[in-house]
Amino acid sequence: MTLPSPPATPAAAGPRPWALAALFSVHFGSAAMMRVCDPMLPALARDFGVTTGQAAHTVSSYAIAYGILQFFFGPAGDRWGKRRVIGFAALATLAGNGLALVAPSLEVLVLARVLSGAAAAGIIALVLAWVGDTVPYARRQAVLAKFLSASLAGMMAGQWISGVLTEHVGWRAVFALLALLLGVGGAAIVFDRSLRHEPQGAASSRGHLQSFGEVLRVPWARAMLAFVAIEGALAFGAIAFLPAYLAGTHGLGLASAAAIVALYGVGGFAYAFGARWLVPRLGEAGLALAGGVALGLAWLALAWGTHWWVALPASTLAGLGFYTLHGVMQTHATQMAPAVRGTAVCLFASAMFIGIACGVGVAGLLVDRVGYPPVFAASGVALAMLGAAFAASLRRRQRMALAA
Repeated sequence: MTLPSPPATPAAAGPRPWALAALFSVHFGSAAMMRVCDPMLPALARDFGVTTGQAAHTVSSYAIAYGILQFFFGPAGDRWGKRRVIGFAALATLAGNGLALVAPSLEVLVLARVLSGAAAAGIIALVLAWVGDTVPYARRQAVLAKFLSASLAGMMAGQWISGVLTEHVGWRAVFALLALLLGVGGAAIVFDRSLRHEPQGAASSRGHLQSFGEVLRVPWARAMLAFVAIEGALAFGAIAFLPAYLAGTHGLGLASAAAIVALYGVGGFAYAFGARWLVPRLGEAGLALAGGVALGLAWLALAWGTHWWVALPASTLAGLGFYTLHGVMQTHATQMAPAVRGTAVCLFASAMFIGIACGVGVAGLLVDRVGYPPVFAASGVALAMLGAAFAASLRRRQRMALAA
């Protein structure tokens, strides 16, 4: 994997290779931290004497905090430098993971996840904004696909390792491992001497509200925020309960269920490695439509499948579909408002995670009342419709650009 480097300037030649490795490590760790509670839900429900839907508050609370704190981290990255903010945010996750390690009740664990989500909000979106600052748009989707590999690896490792540790050691060990990974990576970024010379963004003289207003005045930016919020609600509202479904309905162990759900990331890797080939052949609208169709087929298969092995190809297809659709959205997010790119990308992430929080919350209520299959089926149909609607918007936008 070739990492893009910032253009050399008289002030600095950019971060050193080991500092870029640290950037990737916190990107990886933040992605892992998002999904570690999914395989834990049955164990948390058992240990704290609650339902699976109530245990899922550990997922939705993280997403709410992550989404809301984007409103702070976006302008902060534009003002003080994106890598600098990323490093301090990674160190701040130590508070939440440390509290989770000793949480005596579900309420305290939910609070710990709020703290972790609030701190992690300053990592992935600002990494993407940093790529937007350093890579031309024509090459950006392929480069973002490479960075996506770090997210995918993190989510896969987070889900699988969480399942293994929860089953064989205990769920608290997961948070100890996260604290170590993010603490070391954050320290490596913060103490990198090249940060002293990292230029502040053009938004350094703007107020936060002014920066948000600059993004929200763009009609396409408003549309993108709506699309990604719906995508997050539908896709993650379903996948948060897939490990519990496989364990409860088909009798799989948590480690096995987590390993199957990790195939979602394998599908994402297929997109990440094929993006350079797929983009020029299908175009952005074609990719969005294909992603939505793949998501629809995958979740309908999971809803209607009567054997556990159906989840193997379905999880892989769902991952391929999600990252194909999301990859197009993410690329457009980096170009919504280039002058305040950090703010724009963080608003995009905020919309997505607020959508995730709402989706997981609603899905949790429905799972406790009607079961898993109806939730999976509804998500599949709605995601296919979302992909078609986004593809139509892209085609309309392209026609307007040609006519102008």
